[in-house]
Amino acid sequence: MVGPPGAGKSLMASCLPGILPPLTPEEALEVSMVASVAGTLTDGRISRARPFRAPHHSASMAALVGGGLKVRPGEVSMAHLGVLFLDELPEFQRTVLDSLRQPLQTGEVSVARANAHVTFPARVQMIAAMNPCRCGHLGDPALGCSRAPRCAADYQAKVSGPLLDRIDLHVEVEAVTAADLTLPPPAEGSAEVAARVAAARALQTARYADIKARTNAEIDGEALERFATPDEPARQLLARAAEAMRLSARGYTRVLRVARTIADLSGAETVGRVQVAEALSYRRRAPVG
Repeated sequence: MVGPPGAGKSLMASCLPGILPPLTPEEALEVSMVASVAGTLTDGRISRARPFRAPHHSASMAALVGGGLKVRPGEVSMAHLGVLFLDELPEFQRTVLDSLRQPLQTGEVSVARANAHVTFPARVQMIAAMNPCRCGHLGDPALGCSRAPRCAADYQAKVSGPLLDRIDLHVEVEAVTAADLTLPPPAEGSAEVAARVAAARALQTARYADIKARTNAEIDGEALERFATPDEPARQLLARAAEAMRLSARGYTRVLRVARTIADLSGAETVGRVQVAEALSYRRRAPVG
């Protein structure tokens, strides 16, 4: 999420666990095992709530992905099957952020030390938030920076392209005005959204029962072709967009997964042009400058 200060990015991220379904018994056991290794399991109790971790941007590589003299899981593993929220994304050290590339791709972290080689699970939903530039008011004529657009280009360049390519949804968050605060509540609340998410997750659980995958995010290769191949109009749109947007093979695959998820949320059996178009709209925009 990219937007000015006070737009509600952190608030929206903190609300995400509330629309996710509770952990299944098997998932709860996995999460509790990680917490036990880290020494954070409270009174030996197993929780059904999904983890939410929000490390500070000063976190070291060992704190984020795991390590130390006595190897322990990092924040990305502590958030396994839950949400890892990185606020002020460009303020993290670039090498620390790039250490997340492997976990985001494979769903696990391998920590190698002279006396140990340990693999921790790290299947997370990573949510990141950042201002559009260092001052945070790009595009606002009243609060604009005299260094724009160079200020924004330098700030956004702190996050590497390969990491951004692993983020499926890039959303611009608009500033909240005084008029927005007086609007009536939305017609669809968190409970209704949670019900749709639960229904989509149930579809995916049934669909992938024979291939040991939980969600669309975990399918690849033959399974991706089998379950996420779009119809002909959607395929043509995706082919043209892939060339125009210069999508990498990873980006192409991720668009298909997002389109499949959009179809599941709407109850559609096949991936059509509408779902592919929406998935493409979430891909990373060109850098400012």
